[in-house]
Amino acid sequence: MKKNRTKLVIIIAAIALAIYLLFPTYKDYQFRKELSTKVGQDSLDYYTKNEEAIREARAKRLKLGLDLQGGMRVVLEVNVLQLLQKIAKNVDDNFRAAFAEVEQEAKISDMSVVDILRAKFEARGLRLSRYYSSDIREENSSVASRLADEAEKSVDRAMEVVRNRIDKYGVAEPGIQKQGSRRIIVELPGVSKEQEVRELLQSTALLEFRIVKDVNRVVKVVENIDKILAGKPIEDTTKTDTTKLAKKDTSSTPVDSANMTDQQKFEQFKKDHPFSALLAGQNPYTGDLIVAGENKSKINQILKKPEIQKVIPNDMEFLFTAKPHIQEGKEFFTLLAVSREPELTGTVITDARAQPDPQMTGGAIVTMKMNNEGAREWARITGANVNKRCAIVLDGGIFSYPTIKTKIIGGDSQIDGMANMEEARLLEIVLKAGALPAPVDIIEQRTVGPSLGEDSINKGIFSSILAIILVVVFMIVYYRTGGVMADFAVLLNTLFILGVLAGFGGTLTLPGIAAIILTLGMSVDANVLIYERIREELATGKTLRAAIDNGYSKAFSAILDSNVTTILTGIILYQFGTGPIQGFALNLIIGLVASLFSAIVITRVIFDIMTEKGMHVNFG
Repeated sequence: MKKNRTKLVIIIAAIALAIYLLFPTYKDYQFRKELSTKVGQDSLDYYTKNEEAIREARAKRLKLGLDLQGGMRVVLEVNVLQLLQKIAKNVDDNFRAAFAEVEQEAKISDMSVVDILRAKFEARGLRLSRYYSSDIREENSSVASRLADEAEKSVDRAMEVVRNRIDKYGVAEPGIQKQGSRRIIVELPGVSKEQEVRELLQSTALLEFRIVKDVNRVVKVVENIDKILAGKPIEDTTKTDTTKLAKKDTSSTPVDSANMTDQQKFEQFKKDHPFSALLAGQNPYTGDLIVAGENKSKINQILKKPEIQKVIPNDMEFLFTAKPHIQEGKEFFTLLAVSREPELTGTVITDARAQPDPQMTGGAIVTMKMNNEGAREWARITGANVNKRCAIVLDGGIFSYPTIKTKIIGGDSQIDGMANMEEARLLEIVLKAGALPAPVDIIEQRTVGPSLGEDSINKGIFSSILAIILVVVFMIVYYRTGGVMADFAVLLNTLFILGVLAGFGGTLTLPGIAAIILTLGMSVDANVLIYERIREELATGKTLRAAIDNGYSKAFSAILDSNVTTILTGIILYQFGTGPIQGFALNLIIGLVASLFSAIVITRVIFDIMTEKGMHVNFG
């Protein structure tokens, strides 16, 4: 027992960790089951009461693929050809003829569009710099490199727009990933409105510049929102008579806060300031409102109420930052009050570039250029709002809100304060996204109905259970005690696979279930090799303990070789495959590693303990 103490601790820890990682999946199932039994207001009350726990369980649960829960899978292709055509200068007949060949070649080739462009133009003796550079002497390789970077950024811009819109659309657990150099795969679980999604993904992005309102004015509005929600009369800060909206405050008994506990004080504060209680605080430097991620939806619901809209001035609108900042492992958003009407839109932006900040080591800046019309308006806007902040808003989400330091003439602006190039590159993408110069085409669309998903789940569960039963029965009948231990290891193997998937945010699909079933068979196969070796050793007259030791030792190399080669195959499938192939490969790799642990470590420890205690072990 002592020599296996470390292994026992590892086994118990692995089992405990797997159960811990799968517990949110169980909780999510319980919440869904309870919600399905309630209707109307009861369902809403139950969700509101348990919202935080429901959201947490849903975020950490084992996720199901589209083939198991239904939804939409859309493959988008960024039309890089139109981008290259749009940014070309001095277009002539030679350009048009060469570009027509590029378009034809791009339809049948997997080569980069920029590489095809360069090859076709060079075949005709045309210099890329004539159409894509201000310096006619610039080498083709240099121009092509710059165009390739521009094409890659156009795909990144499209991804950012798509991600931002889907977040606003409210899809739970969407999947957005880049495929190749031009394509974006979007998976939307539980979504079935095809036309609505098409319009959402293909319409032009809306980029706006809005002035951030004075913090003191915002605080006054928040106070009035608190009073409305608490049923108290408010001051008339707008032209609308809002006092009629509030219930009369009939409480006449003063609250003795001196004798209250901290919890009682907080409860009283929530009663008197329902809106402020949902805030995580204010930025100590700017006074901006900070909201924890779990309260974001509640804040939005409150701000949309008609009675609340009436106390918000007509020239003011509350918007959240598009990206949260992480503090102590939790998400926090900044809530800003901005002008309701945009000062300027992104259609005037002609270029934006991220670059290192020469004044700050490790920092970054973004330079921005506008057309003539935009430059005139920008000079007027910045001149009238010096020392105020300007929010850069994409599809309703604030990406940045730099301070206007001086009047900007000529349309060339510099946005500083970025911590690194990654942050600056994101802002560059956002600034360019307003115009979306590279259109997004839907080249594949697949919808899986909930009934098909449910049918797939039932068939998947049935096939898994049937496979496990057949394996269990065979092993018990053929290997007796050894078979029982192998079956126990198979069950733990399944637990480990599902636990790892849940822990790393993996998605369970039908191909994934197939991979799990395959690994269960391979796990048993390892035990079969070991047991056959043990039987051979017992046939030579060796003791049970010696036979077990030799059996595991001699079978190890064959088991390791077969599993490692299969794992390498899985890695190749995952690296070069897509969609279902990747899901199969990932589950296969996880399952093989788990099966090695189960077959070699767990069963060996069990047999060691049994032989130490003098128990009889039968291998058939």
